Amino acid sequence: MRTVEENLHSSEIAVKPKENILSSIISWIKFILLLLAVFFIFRFTIGLTIIDGNSMNPTFDNKDVILTSNLFYSVERNDIIIVRNQNGFNIIKRIIALPGETVKITNGIVYVNGNPIEEPYTIGIPNDMPEVMVQKGFYFIMGDNRTPGESLDSRSPELGPIARNQIIGETIKLPFH
Repeated sequence: MRTVEENLHSSEIAVKPKENILSSIISWIKFILLLLAVFFIFRFTIGLTIIDGNSMNPTFDNKDVILTSNLFYSVERNDIIIVRNQNGFNIIKRIIALPGETVKITNGIVYVNGNPIEEPYTIGIPNDMPEVMVQKGFYFIMGDNRTPGESLDSRSPELGPIARNQIIGETIKLPFH
């Protein structure tokens, strides 16, 4: 015959494996939720982008790695943004003019609403461009490398001004850039 102590001990043994299984399942659920949170953050909130090309020189060099904010940002002049072009490729450019503004280039100087803009971040001298009006819901973007042929941007009829829904995100300013 078994004593009360022996019965109590055998019931504890039977409970422990169930507790271990439950604890293991909870740990796996926590791990999967953590993975989903990390995936969400890097897919929809923060992105890593590798610069391909020289269109943003001297601000960014070819093969530089940058962070982008893909969720919480408002579009402003001089923001450096990631845009999806009509061919499905991501490009990086600077916002020069906002909806309803005019842009022209004369003697290598960019004018927005008739006023020259200061651009200490550029290299090269762009070709002249007649004045264009940026339509509502669109933005005029340019690369920082203004040497003719170095940047496919809003100056080109191939790309033109870009719609708000083409903007994926803006770059996050890093302390070492």
